[in-house]
Amino acid sequence: MPQVVRSRIGALHGPSPIPPLPHRFRSLADRESVEVLHRAAQVLVASLPALTDRLVEALYAQEPAYRAAIDSDRAGVWQEVHHSLRHNVGSLIQPREFREPAHRTSRWIGEVRAEQGVPLDAVLHAFRMGGAMVWQDLVDETARRDPDDIRLLVHVAADVWNFVDEHCGVVADAYRQAERRQSWRRENRQRLMVAALLDGTARIADLAEAAEMLGLPEHGRYAVLAVAGGIGAGGAGPGAGAGSAAASRAGAAQYGPGAAARPPVALPAGAPGATVLWHPGPDAEFAILPLAGSSGELSALAAALDVPAGTRAGIGSAVEGLAALGDARRLAETALRTCPASGGTVLLDEHLPDALVVSSPALADALAHRVLGPLDRLDPADRDVIVETLTAWLDADGSAQRAGARLYCHRNTVLNRLRRFEQLTGRCLTRPRDAVEVSLALAARRLLGGT
Repeated sequence: MPQVVRSRIGALHGPSPIPPLPHRFRSLADRESVEVLHRAAQVLVASLPALTDRLVEALYAQEPAYRAAIDSDRAGVWQEVHHSLRHNVGSLIQPREFREPAHRTSRWIGEVRAEQGVPLDAVLHAFRMGGAMVWQDLVDETARRDPDDIRLLVHVAADVWNFVDEHCGVVADAYRQAERRQSWRRENRQRLMVAALLDGTARIADLAEAAEMLGLPEHGRYAVLAVAGGIGAGGAGPGAGAGSAAASRAGAAQYGPGAAARPPVALPAGAPGATVLWHPGPDAEFAILPLAGSSGELSALAAALDVPAGTRAGIGSAVEGLAALGDARRLAETALRTCPASGGTVLLDEHLPDALVVSSPALADALAHRVLGPLDRLDPADRDVIVETLTAWLDADGSAQRAGARLYCHRNTVLNRLRRFEQLTGRCLTRPRDAVEVSLALAARRLLGGT
């Protein structure tokens, strides 16, 4: 049977190649069938405006998804339908001439309707409605001219409906490609917006749009969680973090429902909600945590956080509003830098002295050298014993008894080591100022990698 109908016939569109019209027909009946089809199609071409009117009215009555589009822009829909019909009906008469224009029109309609959010089922239904209306008009015109020719028209019926199905495939393919492009653009905008919020570079004028796009309240309460791998995992070291969010824009990604990537840590069920947004950077991965505002919420989250072995997690202090997320990210990075190299979770609000130390490494190192420098003249093993005793005594709130229990030695041994430290350094551990300096110096050595 003739391949004369391979470009597209309804009120919509389609994108797959169509074989050229064969040079020969298999029988006289085939040739006569094509001639009958051509005569009827030529009448349809002459009455395209009326056919377009009828199809637009049918779409309005039978396809709810098109009703709003017709109400808002009837002239635009009419032009779209007319353009499609002109190329599709023309394809019945001159397939070579109209083939590519018909395909372009079908692809264009599929893309436009995807961008407008018209469901694909509705677009395909509209296309098939157009195909059915054209076929019925072909039958009616043939019967009006010569009822006996109906038997010849039947020979091309399969070709006509195969043509309709083919172009439905074209429309669906164009529609899905447009959907994928839209999805990529939407996700990319979200990634860029999350990056800007965490950088602290988002414009105030954009915050309302960001809130709507990300599903987060503009004036809500937030904290940021920073997560990095342990030793050898490429995680952030004590000196990392300055400007890291700005650098992270190049590799920004967002983990959300349906995303392929998996968050680096598991948040406890019900905290802080399903709207957590993850954003990986070069030194750490960040999560924006919406907070309910309840007392102890961050402490409970830190305690329940499921952190894999060797992974470090830092939770910054709470901030108010999306505009403050840049500050929240910097606080989370500070908390992360106070984590032990072996891994664990640090809540910044519970480690503020350590945060002071890592926030100014140069000053902290100078303090450690000033306070603990005299110990470096000792044998390393002897020095380490004194440092260990000082740390245990401070952790025991100044109790030699409890420090001795931790170190498996007598309390007098603890006191003797403390007195030796005072003699070597000129510090008095009963003087509050000296005790604070010693505590900070020990933290600097521990956090900044000193010996």
